[in-house]
Parts: sequence; structure tokens; C-alpha cells
Amino acid sequence: MKTVIIGSNHAGIAAANTLLDNYPGTEVVLIDRNTNLSYLGCGTALWVGRQIDGYEDLFYTNEEAFRKKGAKIFMESSVTSIDFNNKIVYFENKAGEKSEESYDKLILATGSKPIIPNIPGKDLEGLHFLKLFQEGQEVDHDMSREDVKTVAVIGAGYIGVEIAEAAKRRGKNVLLFDAMPTSLASYYDPEFTHNMDKNLEENGIELHFGELATEYKGDKRVTQLVTDKGTYDVDMVINAIGFTANSDLGKDHLETFRNGAYLVDNHQKTSDDSVYAVGDCATIYSNALEATTYIALATNAVRSGIVAGHNVGGTELDAIGVQGSNGISIFGYNMVSTGLSVAAAKKAEIDVDYTDFEDLQKPGFIKENAPVKIRIVYEKSSRRIVGAQLASTEDISANIHMFSLAIQEHVTIDKLKLLDIFFLPHFNQPYNYITMAALRAK
Repeated sequence: MKTVIIGSNHAGIAAANTLLDNYPGTEVVLIDRNTNLSYLGCGTALWVGRQIDGYEDLFYTNEEAFRKKGAKIFMESSVTSIDFNNKIVYFENKAGEKSEESYDKLILATGSKPIIPNIPGKDLEGLHFLKLFQEGQEVDHDMSREDVKTVAVIGAGYIGVEIAEAAKRRGKNVLLFDAMPTSLASYYDPEFTHNMDKNLEENGIELHFGELATEYKGDKRVTQLVTDKGTYDVDMVINAIGFTANSDLGKDHLETFRNGAYLVDNHQKTSDDSVYAVGDCATIYSNALEATTYIALATNAVRSGIVAGHNVGGTELDAIGVQGSNGISIFGYNMVSTGLSVAAAKKAEIDVDYTDFEDLQKPGFIKENAPVKIRIVYEKSSRRIVGAQLASTEDISANIHMFSLAIQEHVTIDKLKLLDIFFLPHFNQPYNYITMAALRAK
């Protein structure tokens, strides 16, 4: 059997490795328009902010590794069209040479693409997006210019907040804009995001929330950013307002979700029995929502690639859904969440309640210590846990995995109240904040 995979980042790589490592004799063809594969884009801000030595270790595999496994791989090759009826993929390399590959099974792993604001001045120099490795290089290069003193970042989601920190670490004046009233509004409730906003301000980032960009100004290069509330002198603009599914190749043939992502079943199969879709170009099932949705995360991409790889290879494997678990660390302040915030649940018309608690991570006699804030969100009718948020300067990241499993397995808030949680002063308190939060639930 021959499988063609279009796209060779996290989802495509996971699918390819699953097929090559588990199904001997399977013919695998990888096609990608980029010069590289396996770039960990989540490390871009660390590299640009000089928190790591360079970008070299942000790649976890390469072309040669796949060729050694027997795959055929075409880099810097753009797919121009797909004949779904005759199962042929047409593509062209950077030299203009045209090629085609037939397939028995096709896996679409084309990822996502940045949302580009359609406002005046969008073609000026000095405007950047962050998705590909090359875009990270461009941002890093531009930030190295001596005449770049002030950097505007549009979008205060994860990427925007992280690159704002990176720019500040490079000694720039940083202005952070978002249409929402706080940073990270898609992931956390205001009681948590306000703490992150304070953290950003205390570290010298100028916040402009509740503002909408309306125009970029400049002769050849951007020199001003105009919003619905003012005009700001800038030397560089980084757009980080979000992503949408890159589904152009199959949107006229395959069923799609409301945002254009390919609709897939729990085997990652699309409406065409010979075509699978994985990663950011496809839908995913949310255990918190109990519904199909769209969540663009590298972890989801890897899992979907594994599921598709096994099903294409002949082993039936069901996806078990996701919770959208995520985390961020900015100037030493850590936040993690999974499932739904209260705001997200309200938007989804799920009637929820929540319980909050705040305490030190360890007993008061431990010197290296800090407060931890926790919120657990649960559905009123069933009392099942649907979300959790934690924040601290302590490393509280591992706690979120338990809540992710709780959401997946429909654990109720009451089951959590007397959960056996170990205690040792080096790590935590005898009255653990997870226990205390659960006990306070109505």
C-alpha cells in the first residue's frame, strides 16, 4: 500500500513514523513546501529572546532520517492540485519542475496559516507573522537592527505574549495590543489573566487592551500603528492574532467545519474514505465540550498523526478526544489550563459553577515558596469537571495532567474531594490546594 502525506511538521511526521516503524513494506511519500521539517515553533520566542543558545535544537528530525527508514521525501515542493477521483497528487518544486504521485491513502497534514489583518498598509516592510522557521528568522533579524527601538505586537494570546517577552528581553520598547480586555482571554478567566497583565506591566511591557488595529502607516517601512483609540510610533510590528485551518487543497471535495477545517471521524478519516486529515488542518473532539471543535496545538497534532497512521496501516485505533491542555511561562510567572474556562463554558452554553482556592505551594516554614492559585470548573447538572486553571511562580505544570484525565474520564468534582494526594514538605502542603478547592465546591 502506498500512502502520500502532504505536510511534514508534527502531525505529518507522527503519521509517517507510525507507518514506517510499525508496518513494514508500506510505501510512504512525504511532500512539503518548506526547506525543513519538525520545527518546534513553540521555541521561537525562547530563541528570539536569547533564553536558549540558538535555533538548531528546535528541529527533532530531518530528511535523512526518513530516507533511512525507506520513505520518499520531496521538500520545497508545493502541491498544486489533487485529483481525488483518480487518487493523484500533483506538485511542483522550486525549480518549476512538475511531478505527480499516485496514492492508495492520502494524509493531509497541511497545518494552519496565520490570520492576516486586511487593513491599509498591510504590504509595508517591517510587518511580521510567526509560524514558520523562516518567519522566526526574519523577526530575529529585524529585531537585531539598531534602528528598531519600539516593537508592537498585535494579539495577546500565547504567541503574542511570548514574543512580547522576547522583544523586551532584547531591550526593545514593547507595546502589546489586543481587542480583548485582557491577555490570554481564550484560555483563562479574568481572575487569572489580570495577574498575567500585572506581570507584563511590571516587566515593562505597555498594554493596550480593548484596542483594534485599523491601519499601518509608513512610506516603505512601517513607522506607525493606528488603532481605534490612537496612533503609535513603531519600528516593527509582529502580528499574532491567531491561526485558521490551511484546507485550501481539499475544501471543494471534503466536508469542512465552520472554520474551514476538514471534518474527521475518530479514525481521522475525512468524508472521502481514502483521505485522512491530521493536525491543525482538521477538527478534533473535545471531551470538555462533548462535541467536535477546532484546537490547534502541537500535542493534538502528534496524537492525531499517530491515530491516522495506525488506521491507514490497518490497525483500528480510536482517538479518545482532547482537553486542549496548555501552559505558558512569562518572566517566571507560570499558568496552565485544560478544558473550559467559565467564560468558554458560557459561550458554549454549558451551565457551570467553579471553585477557587489560593495557598502557598509548600508549608510556610519552607523558604523557597510561593502562592498558587487554582480554579476548578464543573458542570452544574452532572458535576463533571470540565476545566481547570492554575497559576504561580512555582512549577505547578504537572498538576494539569490530572485534570486533563479527569475531564476525559468524566470525573466529578465530588470524587476529587477526598482524592489520595501525597504530602511531603519539600513538595506540597498537608491540606493540598487541589483538595481544598474541591471541598469548597457548592
